[in-house]
Amino acid sequence: MSFWRQISPRRAVTDFANEWRQPNPYRWRVLGASVALTFVLMVLIIPKSQRAEPRPPDVTWITTFRPDRTDAEIVASNIENQKRKDKAKAEAEERARQRKANARALGRAMGFDVDELERQYSDDPAPTATASEPARATGER
Repeated sequence: MSFWRQISPRRAVTDFANEWRQPNPYRWRVLGASVALTFVLMVLIIPKSQRAEPRPPDVTWITTFRPDRTDAEIVASNIENQKRKDKAKAEAEERARQRKANARALGRAMGFDVDELERQYSDDPAPTATASEPARATGER
């Protein structure tokens, strides 16, 4: 057990640093050769059978439809699904229209000019006067 007491990673790093600091014109060449030789040995020693390709992922297919459906069944299912989507879209548009009507009623009850506010804050660009329409007179000259 006394052998293991004398081994210390801190002392090993300190000894290596002391050796590295001593003047030696060949230290970088020796380090490069050591790294290159280690790399070459690893490439030569490790057989190609141990260099495994990454495994392809295991794909689990989740099927919600019968695999033996006919084309007519698929078309009928698609039509039914499209009808459900159209109905849901119409309901959402109706809810949006009702929300907008409620907001207008609330604005009018609070004394706001909701038409002006809607024009001011709409996403549509403001209408511009064309050459055929006369421009409004603002009274400024």
